[in-house]
Amino acid sequence: MVLLQVLHDSHKGTMEGAAVTVFITVQRIYYPFLCIMGIPANLFTFYMIYFRNCGMSNTAVVYLSSLAIADTFYLIWVILLDLTLTFWILQPFWHSQPWCGILGFLQHGSLCSSSWIVVVFTIERYLVLNSTTIKQRFSEAGVTKLTCMAIVVLSHLVSVPMGWINTVKLVNLTVDGENMTLPRCLYREHTYSTVVVWIASFLSGGIPIVLVILFNYLIGYNLCRASNLFTKEEQRVMHGRSTRGMLKRTIFLLGTISVVFVVLSLPRFVTYCILRTKHNDESFDRNDYSIPINVAGDVANMLHNLNSSTNFLLYCVVSHRFRQELVQVVTCNAKVLELGSVFTNTTMKVFVVADHKCPLPSGPAAVVLTSLKPREDKSGET
Repeated sequence: MVLLQVLHDSHKGTMEGAAVTVFITVQRIYYPFLCIMGIPANLFTFYMIYFRNCGMSNTAVVYLSSLAIADTFYLIWVILLDLTLTFWILQPFWHSQPWCGILGFLQHGSLCSSSWIVVVFTIERYLVLNSTTIKQRFSEAGVTKLTCMAIVVLSHLVSVPMGWINTVKLVNLTVDGENMTLPRCLYREHTYSTVVVWIASFLSGGIPIVLVILFNYLIGYNLCRASNLFTKEEQRVMHGRSTRGMLKRTIFLLGTISVVFVVLSLPRFVTYCILRTKHNDESFDRNDYSIPINVAGDVANMLHNLNSSTNFLLYCVVSHRFRQELVQVVTCNAKVLELGSVFTNTTMKVFVVADHKCPLPSGPAAVVLTSLKPREDKSGET
């Protein structure tokens, strides 16, 4: 029996060791892949939104392009320079001063910027939906640009204390069977660090998650109430078709953004708080994957980091106009910012319908214009 127990323990230890090796290998591949795919995708998303006509309002263009840039910096500071180097290099450059503190400041600044751009954009949509005065004030792209700049600046200002939660210490390590003493950027054991981490975690995770859920719910609720003010027949007269399908698509878009943000961000917020409070001591080995919270924390980080790389796919799924513009770019049929309003921004022109060969649709008040020809007045002007 003792021999069987020894064999069982040995087999169990071998299985656990193999699982740990597989998990580490997955992360070694996952984070570089996220950088290779995420950084170009975010930059391409910025190009598509800012320089192409994707059917978005001026404020939406500014918010979403700013979000793409903020996520790009997050991928650089956190995934490329931190996690990727951690799994591939024995001694990354940030295990020394002053990079140990600077990297923490930049990481939290980009994370906070990304989260609060989503929050402010959501609140802005809610306010615009409920107030004509606010809509006129915030519908200008210049105001939105100043708002996004203020978000980025404030996010980095509140991230300054994060530069002091870590410190460089000499640690004895065993590398390839050899004992080595190397400097390591480690968590500072002070009450100050714990307080800062709690505040930073709520500013970048807890509060944004709650606000995004709350205001997206209010937007959906107000849209439902607005649809109930008119009968189906009145809605058809005003919009030319039933608005129920449009309402469902709008709520689906808002719900998709909220669900993706919450599902991918909430686990990391919870595990980060646990690790930085309950296991906030120097003796705790963060690399010991036999401890469940270490595995849960790394899986939560993988999900959260995925959130900064999925904007491109998210827009492709929920935005038909974005997909159309993407097809034009891919097929080299690109026309950057087409002047589609050339007819509406010039003086009014009168057209006649000529050479009509297409049957008219059966719907009421439907007109098909074909072969449009300008009519000249007596002065020779069109």
